[in-house]
Amino acid sequence: MKILVTGGAGFIGCNFIDYMINKYRDYDITCFDLLTYAGEMANLDRVADNDRFKFIKGDISDSNTVDQLFKVGGFDIVVNFAAESHVDRSIGDPGIFIRTNIMGTQVLMDACRKYGIKRFHQVSTDEVYGDLPIDRKDLLFTEESHLNPSSPYSASKASADLLVSSYHRTFGLDVTISRCSNNYGPYQNKEKLIPLMITNALEGKRLPVYGEGRNIRDWIHVLDHCVAIDFIIHKGKSGRIYNVGGSCEKSNIEVVETILRELGKSHDLIEYVKDRPGHDLRYAIDSTRIEEELGWKADVDFEKGIRDVIKWYQFLL
Repeated sequence: MKILVTGGAGFIGCNFIDYMINKYRDYDITCFDLLTYAGEMANLDRVADNDRFKFIKGDISDSNTVDQLFKVGGFDIVVNFAAESHVDRSIGDPGIFIRTNIMGTQVLMDACRKYGIKRFHQVSTDEVYGDLPIDRKDLLFTEESHLNPSSPYSASKASADLLVSSYHRTFGLDVTISRCSNNYGPYQNKEKLIPLMITNALEGKRLPVYGEGRNIRDWIHVLDHCVAIDFIIHKGKSGRIYNVGGSCEKSNIEVVETILRELGKSHDLIEYVKDRPGHDLRYAIDSTRIEEELGWKADVDFEKGIRDVIKWYQFLL
């Protein structure tokens, strides 16, 4: 089996490659990544010397480069992690998000059609659904929830999802889509909440928290996400969307306080800052479909997972 992983030098992609290389000893994996600020070759050190791994630098929105990649690659499955993914950056410069997240996805799927790829998997996000009320714990996002993105980032991902579904219906392309809740784990870019709070606390810096820190996210360890994608690309139904959640809702301030407690740092380091425009209130995922159809379930306990991540960043610093 030959798998192409786009965006594989980023946070989730590099963890997925490491997981797949170690689980499937007869799989060859190619990583295709432009190495922007969010992707680093160092993230791939764990697999760099494996003879079943290959790295190629390139842009998924460059149709000529992608065509050549597919022409010689002989891939069976394509897993698309490649995306601009930071909400704040999308507010400042929406254009790059449109180019990479929408046009890049289209270029990849055109190549999949041309070269007979067996399955194209689109890695998406729960942010395409918009948000939920904080005081309605009974409400969860299902795969049938309507799309209501709040930022240029989530709008670009929602658009890409619709494009993927249209290629399945119009061209018969074998596709699957996963929409995952907030990931945490090793190799995450330091602009994201958990690594930013950990590294700032370790360095004695202020911990900036938007608004009052009441915004709620459903947290999942990156390893659980990798396992879910593994299940989907091998057993998921063609054309199907699968929500992937950790069933672990926590407000941003709860997460920050957990980190400070684990590090033995003072809560005085917390600094409340002006809220982000259009900041979603609450995300909460219903993972019933993937649990019942494919037998997947989140396994990593948040308290243990966050301790392990803290140790990882302590080692780095």
